[in-house]
Formats: sequence, structure tokens, C-alpha cells
Amino acid sequence: MSLSFRNRIAFHYMIATAIIMAIAFGAIYFIVHKTVYSNLDNDLSYEAHKHTGEIKIMGDTIVFRNKAEWEEKEHRESQVNPVFIQLIDDKGRVMDKSPNLKEDDLAFNNLIFGGHFNASLNSRAIRQVQLPLEQDGQTKGYILAAMSSESAKSIILKLRNVLFISFLVILSGLYFISRYLAGRSIRPIKNVTHTIKKITELNLKERVALPPNKDEIYRLSSGFNALLDRIENALEREKQFTSDASHELRTPLASLRGTLEVLIRKPRTQAEYEDKIQFSLGEIERMTLTLEQLLLLARLDIQDNSKKDKLISLPTIIDESLSHFKSQIAAKNLAVLFDFEQDQKLLVPHFYTHLMIENILSNAVKYSTNNGKLAIHCGKSADKVVCSIRDEGIGINEKDLEHIYENFFRSDALNHKQISGNGLGLSIVKKCAEAIRAKLNIISTLGQGTEVKITF
Repeated sequence: MSLSFRNRIAFHYMIATAIIMAIAFGAIYFIVHKTVYSNLDNDLSYEAHKHTGEIKIMGDTIVFRNKAEWEEKEHRESQVNPVFIQLIDDKGRVMDKSPNLKEDDLAFNNLIFGGHFNASLNSRAIRQVQLPLEQDGQTKGYILAAMSSESAKSIILKLRNVLFISFLVILSGLYFISRYLAGRSIRPIKNVTHTIKKITELNLKERVALPPNKDEIYRLSSGFNALLDRIENALEREKQFTSDASHELRTPLASLRGTLEVLIRKPRTQAEYEDKIQFSLGEIERMTLTLEQLLLLARLDIQDNSKKDKLISLPTIIDESLSHFKSQIAAKNLAVLFDFEQDQKLLVPHFYTHLMIENILSNAVKYSTNNGKLAIHCGKSADKVVCSIRDEGIGINEKDLEHIYENFFRSDALNHKQISGNGLGLSIVKKCAEAIRAKLNIISTLGQGTEVKITF
């Protein structure tokens, strides 16, 4: 069922009111029902206990002591709400009963004793109670007392009908009143709608003019403008995610392809096959972890992301990354100086740190000159884990340092076209640092090298 905004407001308001009214009317009905039957049960219990003192038990016989006076009283007086009394023995046989029962008998329920329950007498509703009659600790029989409950049922039935009809009438009137008021309230939104129609995918820069009064319409307009900002940012993030994924998966895919090509050139031993397959599976796993991390950076809140990242030793991550760039390091004949404080637990978030170290080392190796040095130091400073990676490469122009975290930015790209890259590495490093609240500091001198310092 499709409803207009105005009708939905009226409908939802009616549903909420219906729930409240149902609870209130239900409480009224329950209280009246309980009160009516409670008064009836109190009168019935009083009569049953009163007549218990007028009973005489002789052996297996149970009778009333003043039966004759009772019958004479029945002839002299008219009872508005008569009480029916019946005596039965322990086998359920009728021993005696009040004169007003005449030829009728009260039904005995052998499952209920002491409690009140509804029954019928000559197809008329009655309320009944059953009390045991004891002598010398033995149950000799039962006294059954009953009163008409038709008046009580009539009151409760009328109350139910009144509440039900009132419920329907009030809800119907409330719906139309709410619909009318909702229509008046949403008239200013038409002006916003007219402006929104002018905004298309080709001119996302357009924004809704904010009204002078900071009311709900103002918040709606500002919220829509914020939505447009988020849409623009989402489109940018989508493009960035594609580029980031391509940037991060290129190397492991190339490594995986090279391994498989070598594997099929000629027959291998079982051990060689297992070794290469294990290596390939490791590369696949690394790509999977990379994709998961990129998705986390794109979608999840920064604070929540850091809680989901397990801790691992920083030197272990660096060793894995150095092994990954082993061939590139050897090709440039780089001297790697790696030292860390072995007596310290240098634990850092695994995924984010892995991405950061991979990208920083990738840049350090790519931009290092042949026969240069690559110095890596890990330690602690004021209870913080600190990692420093310094190369002796081409360095970065001082004027470009403030732009190095921008997506796709490359310093002096025209002067080193032979070095592959798309300018996303430091962008990923920056996002990872923000995700785990790490501090990132880059110092570089053109022609002398670059040092990247991470404080976790």
C-alpha cells in the first residue's frame, strides 16, 4: 500500500494513538471486569460461609437445620438477587438444597475447590463456589453456593461494546484531523522540493537555499545539503577505492603470475610443487587481507576499525615486507640496516601497520639510488612504539611536502617517469595512521633522501 507523506504521518500517528488507547481501554475493561466479579465473589463467599453454620452432619447424611424456616421465608419475601445453596456428599450425591432451587441442581466440579468459577443454571449464567465440609478431620461433603451473574456479564458486555465503538470513532476522527494538520505542516517543503528538482547528477554543486528560521525545514534543507556533500565524497571514495585496490594488488598479482609461469615451464618434484603452491596461497591470502583492509578504510568508522585489528610484533611486519621487496633491494644493491629493541614488546595493529610499512618501504626502495642505504629503526619512546624508515633517495621538494598525502599526487613526476606509481601510497599510509590514531611525520631533503617516522 502506497501512501502519501501526509497520509503516512496521519496513519503513523493513528497507529501510535491506537496502541495507547488499546492499552488504556484494556486497563479500564480489566479493572471493571475484576471489580464486578470481585464484588460478586465476595458476596458469594459470605453466603457460603454463613450457610455453613446452618448445616447438620449425621453419619452419611448432610442436611440444613432450619429448612422449614427457610422455606417459609422464601414464601414471605421476594429476593432480588437470590442465593442458591446445595449440599452434596463426598461421592457427589445431592443431600439437600435451598428451596429456590426447586427441581434444579447445581453442577459439581470435582476439579475446583475453594475458588470461584462461572457455570450455568437453566441456561442462565451463574457464579459458583464450592467449599468442603469437614468433621473430625474428614471431608464429609461439599456446600455449593451460586448467584446469578447475568447482571455482571451484561455490564461487562456493554462496557466492552462502548469501548470498542469509541475506539473506532476516535481513531477515525483522529486520522482525518491528523491528515488535515499534516497537510498544512508540510506546505513549506514544496519550496524545497522545487529547488531539489533543479539538482541533477550533472550539477551536484547546487545546494538548497537555507530558510531564515532555524526550524525543522531548516534542518531538512541543511541535511539535504549535507547529503549532497556525502554523495560527492562517496563518488570520490569509490574512485579512490578502485585506484587503491589496483595499487595494492598489482605487486602480489605479478608475483603470483610469475610463480605460476615458472611452475609450469617443466616438471617439478613434489616438494617444489608444494613450496610454490604454499607461496601462491600466501600471496592470495595477502591480497584478501589487503582488500578487506581497503573496504574497512572505505566504509567503517575509524575508532571501530582500530578495535577489530589484532596486535602483532612490528619487527615481524617489517621482516615480511623486506622479504617481499627482496628482489628490488638486490637489484639496486641497497644496504638494509635494520635494528630494533629486542627486549621490548613492540606490538602494533596488524592490518593497518602492514599497509603502512608496505607502502613506505615500496616508496623507499623505488626512490632510492643504486648502492644506497635503507635504515630502519624500531623502539619505544615514552611508552609509544616508534618506527623510523630512512632512505638515501631522490627526496621530495619542500614545496610539495604539504601535498604528499593527496590522492594521486606525485612530486616532480615528470623528472622520474621511469619510476612507476600513481600517487596513492602515502594517501593509504595517511588513512591507516588516522585509523589507529598514529602520528606520521615525514622529513625530506631533495637529493639527499627521506625519513618517515611513525609513532603508534
